[in-house]
Amino acid sequence: MARRYDSRTTIFSPEGRLYQIEYAMEAISHAGIVIGVLSKDGVVLAAEKKVTGKLLDMSGAKGGSYGGSGEKIFLLNSNVISGVAGITADANSLINYARQAAQRHLFMYNEDIPVELLAQRLCDLKQGYTQYGGLRPFGVSLLYAGYDPHYQFQLYHSDPSGNYSGWKATCIGANNGTATSLLKQDYKEDISVEDAIELVLKVMSKTMDSTTLGSEKLEFATLTLDAEKKPKAKIYNPAEIDALLQRHGLGKKDEERDVAMPSASDSAS
Repeated sequence: MARRYDSRTTIFSPEGRLYQIEYAMEAISHAGIVIGVLSKDGVVLAAEKKVTGKLLDMSGAKGGSYGGSGEKIFLLNSNVISGVAGITADANSLINYARQAAQRHLFMYNEDIPVELLAQRLCDLKQGYTQYGGLRPFGVSLLYAGYDPHYQFQLYHSDPSGNYSGWKATCIGANNGTATSLLKQDYKEDISVEDAIELVLKVMSKTMDSTTLGSEKLEFATLTLDAEKKPKAKIYNPAEIDALLQRHGLGKKDEERDVAMPSASDSAS
């Protein structure tokens, strides 16, 4: 029955459904998981990377740049970071739009854009792509972790339909049902950022497809306040992620990290 009504986003089915938007959400459910947890003194984001390989050039990420690997977690503004799940090319377009919106707000009002307003700006764009002919929905969901003086630390989620909602803890991507159940069990109202980091790593270790956690499969970021009470975004580089995992007892064992060295008999010609 769906085939008669899924050729365009502007056609409703008799049940009142827009199938193209549902298909976009299905694409997101196959992407690497992204988890966000809101705490009383910060926000934590973690994401599973799908594009990995020994030949992948990660020199930019190793330098500690704010871009991470350019796949899952991005800096939108000095007070907002975002995690994405879905089609990365679509995400790149939305990330650039969000950065421009944040800079326009800063230029006009000389203050950082409120987190919810930035989410609204992106959702207005995404909603338009579900209503006009000749366009397809963005196949990506975003988590926005941010801080502003109005509502302090905030965590929002938006989907391809243009809807957005605020959360204390949430996740998007593959295995999100399992992750949501774990978050419901272990999340506490007055959780600190350190406890939130531990919770996120615990949930990631149980929901990621890989058997062991490591920097080659994980992106991590936090948003806290510095000594001057200004928002401080930190996107971890690979070395910092490995150190964080070791501190929480989730990193690879020494024998897994060591590369097998050839013996003297093997190396003899």
